[in-house]
Amino acid sequence: MVTPGHARFTILTPQLIRMEWAADGKFEDHASLVFVNRRLPIPEFTHTTAPDGGRTVIRTSALTLVYTPGNSDGKFSADNLRITFNLNGREMVWKPGMEDTGNLLGTTRTLDRVRGSDVKLEPGLISRDGWTVVDDSTRSLFDSADFAFTQGEQSPWPWVMSRPAGDREDWYFFGYGHDYRRALYDFTRVAGKVPLPPRFAFGAWWSRYWSYTDQEFNDLIQGFHQHDTPLDVLVIDMDWHPTFRELAGNRKLDASGHVLGWTGYSWNRLLFPDPDQFLARVHEQGLKATVNIHAASGVQPWEDRYPQMARSMGIDPGTKQYVPFDITDTKFATNYMDIILHPLERQGIDFFWLDWQQEQTTKVPGLNPTWWLNYVFFTDQEREGKRALLFHRWGGLGNHRYEIGFSGDTISVWDSLAFQPYFTATAANVGYAYWSHDIGGHMPGAIEPELYLRWIQWGIFSPILRTHTTKNPGAERRIWAYAEPYADLMRQSFARRYVMQPYIYTEARRTYDTGLAFLHPLYYDWPEAPQAYDARNEYMFGDSILADPVTRPVAQDSQLAKIPVWLPAGNWIEWDSGASLQGSVTTDRSFSISQIPLYVKTGSIIPMQRAMSYTGEKPVDPLILTVFPLKDGQVSEYRLYEDAGDTPGYQYGENVWTPIRAALNGDGTVLTMIVAPVEGHCKGMPTERAYELRLPGSWPPSSVSINGESVVYSQTHLPFCYRQEFFANCLG
Repeated sequence: MVTPGHARFTILTPQLIRMEWAADGKFEDHASLVFVNRRLPIPEFTHTTAPDGGRTVIRTSALTLVYTPGNSDGKFSADNLRITFNLNGREMVWKPGMEDTGNLLGTTRTLDRVRGSDVKLEPGLISRDGWTVVDDSTRSLFDSADFAFTQGEQSPWPWVMSRPAGDREDWYFFGYGHDYRRALYDFTRVAGKVPLPPRFAFGAWWSRYWSYTDQEFNDLIQGFHQHDTPLDVLVIDMDWHPTFRELAGNRKLDASGHVLGWTGYSWNRLLFPDPDQFLARVHEQGLKATVNIHAASGVQPWEDRYPQMARSMGIDPGTKQYVPFDITDTKFATNYMDIILHPLERQGIDFFWLDWQQEQTTKVPGLNPTWWLNYVFFTDQEREGKRALLFHRWGGLGNHRYEIGFSGDTISVWDSLAFQPYFTATAANVGYAYWSHDIGGHMPGAIEPELYLRWIQWGIFSPILRTHTTKNPGAERRIWAYAEPYADLMRQSFARRYVMQPYIYTEARRTYDTGLAFLHPLYYDWPEAPQAYDARNEYMFGDSILADPVTRPVAQDSQLAKIPVWLPAGNWIEWDSGASLQGSVTTDRSFSISQIPLYVKTGSIIPMQRAMSYTGEKPVDPLILTVFPLKDGQVSEYRLYEDAGDTPGYQYGENVWTPIRAALNGDGTVLTMIVAPVEGHCKGMPTERAYELRLPGSWPPSSVSINGESVVYSQTHLPFCYRQEFFANCLG
């Protein structure tokens, strides 16, 4: 730290400097809601300060900061503060008050009622200008930075506190140029990692706003089985609790001033006469369950657990006075979790869909309720020793630590579908990796089969696959209810999602390690290519796959959708057609309704699995290794990630990595595959596994050997699998 007068500069990395000014000369060391860890290894830097305190110069390997307060109070201004850095050979100068014209944007709280792209996104952490500034001056603070929760539910719970009164500034200067990857990685070092969701979250979610009975849900689940369609998560919308609409209409207000029945915590016994038995059946079939919660009304006197909750808050239950909702009050929050929500978890609710749609303020000035609700719900599960999962809207910068995001009630039209790939990829610019969209759109819900198919195809190659719609009898989301060929193509898409699970889960782990969302814009990888910024519909899906989903209807004459595709420099394989294409080029490509525009880097190794009914149905055996054509002399490597799937142990080394290597010799005649011994250990790790090698776009081999032993070719419809001990030397 360098502290000249009423200013303090903390050099966090060579490209990231915290800049504070306080009229009273008192600086803030508490974690803020965004920046929770400033104790990074100190980078090399030099600094000089004039004896009279008139000029301070700080130099890192990337930035030069000059602060000249002169005879003023030293409050930061364009006259007394500047930072210079190099951007592609040009010296760039930043001063306070400059407009960040090249900001690449971030995300927004919700897409509720949005048609197409009619929404304003918040600023992101990266910019084509090479710099961004995050103003943390008015954000609330944590009273502790200990988020380890080593004592479980007895652990101290870091809580919100206001900043001290007074005139002060607290800024973070990111001067990473176009090294967007490094900027986001360093952001997660100071602001916390992007957590790895449980493995089941990457399967299919069923959601629909509808007054289902338990039997109707059971019939629905059987429909998935009968139509060979995988499913992992059952989302139970708000009619799981009494809404009183049958008796009171839907416009009456409760004692809190909110719509009567919008909030609820007790099962609707007309629809779910035995919720314990219902949830047990759900879990017996390998599914997870979540319920919708609108929390704003507090706890009303008709709730099953009202008496206990009222007494815990000092209210006589006999008065029938409702318990007001105040999630910033530690007493209320603790009792709310222990008395109201934890019993639902014990019944079998795996996580909560928190659907906050009410006030925009809390009793703590400047504290956003969405942000704080995300923190409380997520960390409550962490304190319970779970791998936490929350389903709620974006609350603002720092909420990348508490995901998955519910993007809200979009309008179900082609324009809304067309916006979602760009919107989802751009959220990576603030570390928000896991938006979940209403596949098919929400309102009015009834859509043509082609639009629903294309929405599903986008969903297959998005972070979370969740169908949803509003309470409209004409809005159909069961894929088997559509006419052929649409129903079969939708089913194939769902199956493809599950086949891709080893790749998706590995890339999600890399998100945790690197801070780089596995679905991200092309300019992370090709920052100096203008086309990477212009191709808004394209994104990288992991390190190996470039996706450009079809978001427009086919032409009536050709029954093909023609779209422009920009391919960066290098060799690419169009997965669904097998075409080999050379970048850098923008080319028009045409796709039938059965095709998804996916481009795989030459030589990529994509780990896959056999189709499953749900993600944890059986071990990944065989592991399918799909190796795309290599260039002569090329070597390709991949590290497959696995863990227990649903524990927090992934943060503490309880995991397994399998190194995989493919090499084509110089004249292209010999392909060598090596699966090295696994590294690490985790619960449930198999001791042996079969491998299936797939070589799309390659000629059949003239000979095959495994561990030096020749294998006799046999013409059969069954794939050749070789069972290998995990700790054997190789599969060659």
